[in-house]
Amino acid sequence: MWGFQVAQGFALAVEEINRDSHLLPNLTLGFSIQNSGDSVHEALHKTMGFLSGCEEPIPNYTWGPNPPRAALVGDMRSMVSIPIARLLGLYKFPQVSHSSTLASLSDKTQFPSFLRTPASDLMSSRTLAQLVLHFRWSWVGVLAQDDDFGQQSSSLVTRELGQAGVCIEFRLHVPSLQSLEKISAVAHRMETCTATVVLVFLSNWNFRLILQLLGRGTAGRVWVSRETLHRASVLTAPGAPHALQGSFSLRQHASLAPGLPEFLSHPHPTRTPEDMILRRFWEVTFRCTWPRGSQGPAGNGSVPVAGVRFCSGNESLLGQQHPFQEVAEFDTTYSAVYSIAHALQGLVACESEDEVCADAWHFQPWQLLPPLRKVHFKTPDGTEIVFDANGDLVTEFDILRGQKTAEGAFHLVHIGTINPRTSLGDRMTIHLTKEELQVPSSVCSRSCAPGFSQIPRPGFPHCCFECSRCPEGQFADHIDTKQCLLCPEEQYSSHTRDRCLPRTESFLAFDEPLGLTLALAALTLAGLVLLVLGVFLKHRDTPVIRANNRALSYMLLTSLALCALSALLYLGRPTAATCLLRRITFAIVFTVAVSCILAKTLTVVLAFRVTRPGDRIQVCLRPGASTSVVFVASLVQVVLCGVSLGTSPSFPERDTASEPSHIVIQCQESSGVAFYFVLGYLSLLAAVTFSVAFLARGLPDAFNETKYFTFSMLFFCSVWTTFLCLYYSVRGKTTVALEIFSILASTAGLLGGIFMPKCYIILLKPERNAPDWLRRGRWAQREGQSKELQSRRLPQGLSARASPR
Repeated sequence: MWGFQVAQGFALAVEEINRDSHLLPNLTLGFSIQNSGDSVHEALHKTMGFLSGCEEPIPNYTWGPNPPRAALVGDMRSMVSIPIARLLGLYKFPQVSHSSTLASLSDKTQFPSFLRTPASDLMSSRTLAQLVLHFRWSWVGVLAQDDDFGQQSSSLVTRELGQAGVCIEFRLHVPSLQSLEKISAVAHRMETCTATVVLVFLSNWNFRLILQLLGRGTAGRVWVSRETLHRASVLTAPGAPHALQGSFSLRQHASLAPGLPEFLSHPHPTRTPEDMILRRFWEVTFRCTWPRGSQGPAGNGSVPVAGVRFCSGNESLLGQQHPFQEVAEFDTTYSAVYSIAHALQGLVACESEDEVCADAWHFQPWQLLPPLRKVHFKTPDGTEIVFDANGDLVTEFDILRGQKTAEGAFHLVHIGTINPRTSLGDRMTIHLTKEELQVPSSVCSRSCAPGFSQIPRPGFPHCCFECSRCPEGQFADHIDTKQCLLCPEEQYSSHTRDRCLPRTESFLAFDEPLGLTLALAALTLAGLVLLVLGVFLKHRDTPVIRANNRALSYMLLTSLALCALSALLYLGRPTAATCLLRRITFAIVFTVAVSCILAKTLTVVLAFRVTRPGDRIQVCLRPGASTSVVFVASLVQVVLCGVSLGTSPSFPERDTASEPSHIVIQCQESSGVAFYFVLGYLSLLAAVTFSVAFLARGLPDAFNETKYFTFSMLFFCSVWTTFLCLYYSVRGKTTVALEIFSILASTAGLLGGIFMPKCYIILLKPERNAPDWLRRGRWAQREGQSKELQSRRLPQGLSARASPR
């Protein structure tokens, strides 16, 4: 049936050209149809016979004064086409194939005289790949026949899809020779696969058999093929309409040759009794047999045979149903004949000076090749015919989809076209008539939403992945992101990690609640220190103040006031000046304060060590000695601060790591060795002061401040030890707030522990701030010392009954 229809389309084209008054008006085309089957030997024999003009071919010889043979229109199967194309290439004899699609035949070095009207496997594979990419199928299977067509086509489409990032779950080969056992194994393997979309490169009968073997296993699958799904042999398979529902087929864009349906209904064996193809077609269509030896209707003396129905010749093709779904084959043959005719027209007309001219009755076949490659025309039905540099027809593809009508009939609906000639980058232009076309997805893993990136699954192709949320500071603004992108330094990732938002600058400002509270606390504490200093200045001649080295007290109160005010340097936007002053001010004022306490502690200890006049230790109790201690201790710190600033000065920096949504403006505290010496020296001074005060806490109470010094330094050391423990666990402005709190807390601890008891006596117990009270206290102190010395001199177990004189 297929061969008959192709032959009729071929004959129709020749008849139309012979009737055309404009195309080859003075020439009449003739043709012959040869059947070589699938045998390479028979095909070569028929081809050589065609070239030589006789039944028994003679190489390099042409028989008799026959009209010149212009070209060969061949239907060459894959295993026959290559040797025939090589043979005709040696003779430089033009050939236009209407069915051979092997990609290797596009090589003009090996096959210089080969042209074709169907698209090559390379173009078809690229077009199928473009359809897969258009519908965003990333997980597909390939079902190919194990011949040249199946292997080359599947290899080409696999390469195209692989370059585009599509994963192939399986690539199964079906044997060309129908082997039920092997094809059943292929069907069983497909049942375990998860890909929804399957690309088909099979013959009609093998695909029909696959559909039958899969049965219910075809449910939910989308079959995608080039000119296979619309074959009559496939559509007649049991359950095929249901299995092919929603499947896609690509067909080379072509329309039915005008007048072909009418032409197919008028042939009759009596008109062309030599046409054996027509006689066989007649027998198959009407299920009858021509009488042996008959060239026409039965009844010429032939005897009917029991059980055999003879063809009478009165049968009519009008109203008969023919499986004409394969109309594309007619058009490729129809176009091939018209291409040769237009090439002959160009050769005979000789319209261009650079073209070779020849007599229509005396030309060599190789002379027809240049005009054949350059033909550019439209067939009577409006189809544009033009060949590319490889001899392949430049054409579009129709996209067909299987659908069922309301009555339940299955048919293929035209839903769009693919034009390989126009493209956007590496994508062909695809026009769909239905923009809202619903197609099933075929993916190994579901798409990752914006804000997530793909994490490959070990042991699986890259199309199989898991979705992982983007980490902080990174984003993914579209689906299926391979790797999250970093946000710019001035931005941070949103909560959904699908975009970046601008960061705001962050620092502990005066006008925010926390900053205002700390500023008021610093000013209040500084005011309280100055108030205590005022009380001391007002009562500077009282015994309590005079007895405790009032010069050191004034100096200590002044340094404590500066300590409280130094906290203000940590508020507001950091600048180069404030960053430098923070370190110097903090280190120096606290060094002065601690050194004052150390000097006062040493003074108390040395005072109680003096036992007789003229003792050398009295030199250390002179008025300038304690001041010298403060001066020397502070001078060492000043030198260390100068070295630290000179080697690694502090400066403002923009910290983008502490807080994701903010840029923390802070002072970069250098990690220089000199800065660690500054902090280490202050820590050492505080430790020494605390140790001396702690060891002297047991001295008599009169004029003894060491207990207060011990408590104050214990509080001071506790505050800064806690600060060091918390410093590395907080970030941003919280760090600055912690520093300010530690400064104010340690300052308040020194102020309260040392000066509040004195203020209590001065302001609330003035009777204790009198000479008589101090004398009584001094006498009681001396009595206590005498008793202690006497108890040390007496033997153990005895007591003195007499009181000392």
